Amino acid sequence: QVQLVESGGGLVQAGGSLRLSCVASGIIFRINTMGWYRQAPGKQRELVASISSGGSTNYADSVKGRFTISRDNAKNTVYLQMNSLKPEDTGVYYCKSTEYGAVVYWGQGTQVTVSS
Repeated sequence: QVQLVESGGGLVQAGGSLRLSCVASGIIFRINTMGWYRQAPGKQRELVASISSGGSTNYADSVKGRFTISRDNAKNTVYLQMNSLKPEDTGVYYCKSTEYGAVVYWGQGTQVTVSS
């Protein structure tokens, strides 16, 4: 049974920081591309950042220079360090795993709220 379990969300003031974690089980973590997505109320889910099995990273323009994605294959965990948070970063943050570009799993999401 595949599980992606996110944690680390919460309420923070603008300019603050949060670190999200996603622990995976039931997949061969080291071969999966891992991603963080977010969905704000009334908006479509969007890519925030991704990291390939080889460690290559990709970021949405809106978070470049503020967010850092990383992974620890020994712990089956992907992280999202979020600094200089803005109110527009508010939303539910989801972890996604992608294996060989085809097999996709999602976590249940964690709420991030940034107050102004």
